[in-house]
Amino acid sequence: MRNRPFAVAAALTLFGLTSIASAKQPFKAPTPKFTKAVAVDLSKPVRDLAPLSRLAARTAANGGLGLKEVRPERELGDVDDHGFSGDGALQRSLGPNLKSAAAAGSVGIASATVSGPLLTFEGISNQDNFNIYGGRVNPPDPVGAVGKNHIVEMANLAFAIYDKSTGTRIGPVHAIGDLWANFAVPSCDDTSGDPVVLYDRRSDRWLLSQFTTDGLNADGSYNGLPFYNCIAVSQTGDPTGSYYRYAFITTEPDSTLYFPDYPKYGVWDDSYLLTSRDFGPPEGTKYGISVYALEKDKLLAGDPNARSVKFFLDSDIVPLYLIGDGLLPADYDGGNGSLGPAPIVGTMDDGFVYGAPSDGLNIWELSVKWKKGAVDASIRLASQLAVASFDSVFPCTPGTGNRSCIPQPGVENIRWLDSLSRRQRPTFRLAFRKIDNDTQTMVTNQSVEASPGVSGVRWYEIRRKEGVYSLYQQGTFNPDSVNRWMGSIAMDKKGNIGLGYSVSDGVSVKPGIRYTGRLAGDPLGQMTLGEATLIDGTGVQKTVNNRWGDYTSLNIDPVDGCKFWYTDEYYQIDGIIGVNTAPWQTRIGSFKLPGCN
Repeated sequence: MRNRPFAVAAALTLFGLTSIASAKQPFKAPTPKFTKAVAVDLSKPVRDLAPLSRLAARTAANGGLGLKEVRPERELGDVDDHGFSGDGALQRSLGPNLKSAAAAGSVGIASATVSGPLLTFEGISNQDNFNIYGGRVNPPDPVGAVGKNHIVEMANLAFAIYDKSTGTRIGPVHAIGDLWANFAVPSCDDTSGDPVVLYDRRSDRWLLSQFTTDGLNADGSYNGLPFYNCIAVSQTGDPTGSYYRYAFITTEPDSTLYFPDYPKYGVWDDSYLLTSRDFGPPEGTKYGISVYALEKDKLLAGDPNARSVKFFLDSDIVPLYLIGDGLLPADYDGGNGSLGPAPIVGTMDDGFVYGAPSDGLNIWELSVKWKKGAVDASIRLASQLAVASFDSVFPCTPGTGNRSCIPQPGVENIRWLDSLSRRQRPTFRLAFRKIDNDTQTMVTNQSVEASPGVSGVRWYEIRRKEGVYSLYQQGTFNPDSVNRWMGSIAMDKKGNIGLGYSVSDGVSVKPGIRYTGRLAGDPLGQMTLGEATLIDGTGVQKTVNNRWGDYTSLNIDPVDGCKFWYTDEYYQIDGIIGVNTAPWQTRIGSFKLPGCN
């Protein structure tokens, strides 16, 4: 059968690798790859970094940034929409007896409702990019993380630090490349984007990252320069201090240089996890998913011998529906003791062109044991979970490569927004929590066509009990005709679930930010607490690249285990056709669900 699990294990030494086990599988097992960081050093404290205002002058001298599209996607062209196929987990109400919080704040009749924001404030904007570079970028890909006293936000192409209690920004907004200024790998200094920031609550450290794009020409062709994953780990729990800086090259065992697109990171017990969707020459026709473990202890210590173990799931070998457009690594949110193998989750739709036999979740497991002179590592397709039917092929405007999908009030259809549903992947994060010694749980989500021509958020809670995976609950939140998409989901210490997302419609709802939730004891598959607004949009996007952000992030406060912090984007003012600007703004806000103290 095409979907039979496989496993591979390897013993990796400092100078090579030796296979120690290989189970039967229907295709060739991926070869594990072991590398060390190609460059390591310690940055200046962020609080002492001078903003690189010279970038604006340099960019202007080169003709101006204009409106730069960050990380052009691997395109498939238009995927035919054969009509809405239905959704088997649809929720078509806001919850028991609840009024629309979109119209009436968080007002409701039920005894428990989602509250309005506890604190909300402005984050990075595209105006910050203009101030730094003399131009703007799209999409923003907003992401944030929360620690004991701070919030760190990243977006294309900048990062900023805030006081958690007040939302006050600490210091200036920096170019991402500021963090790698004068680094031994200049590609890391050249801000490229697709950032991810994590807070490691077990170690009280921060991880900031971006990829590099120097190996790509303006037309997307390859020029032979290498690509890197650039990673910065804070020296202490203070994100305004110094960072150990690393660059890991993405060369494959055949020495092909692959572009590490859409990198996603997760915190694990003794590793940092990383996945990327990799394109190789000629012009990105080679494709696969890379799954990494990074040696956490050495990264935390600034050790130049910090190691990386990588498995490349080659689409020429592994059926494409098993890896899709990205796999999402688990990101630890709570629970004591060892965590075991790291889950890596993907999604598949039998109505899409990748040939999936059913709608489902593919769960891979990455196991790594770091040893003094060697590493034991394995990856396997651990489980395939059947899910309620969903439709990921949204009826988008023809000729836009399935980009122009989500309507905006008063905006022509070639300038609508990307629904992200066609991408066969869950969206950031895969929030992981250990319940007890035997049971662990994780939540994630994806964008789908929830009702004809309306986008909704399909969410999942997956459990692992004594090593066996099951789908504990699932639902598609689509209570009315407003589009909801680009969600991020998390669970508090009580087992309550929060879900944040973007909203828009073609009538009166301009792109804005909302959230919903459920309590641990509520009916399964339902977001029961109504809906609240983080902020309403008051402008629309009018660019022709249709790119909305590709991900957002909902995070749990590590201090109380109850407070959710959400980072997403919206518009305060309209873009201007002809100038082709994208005056997006990010917003950061917190909320709690009833009963968690």
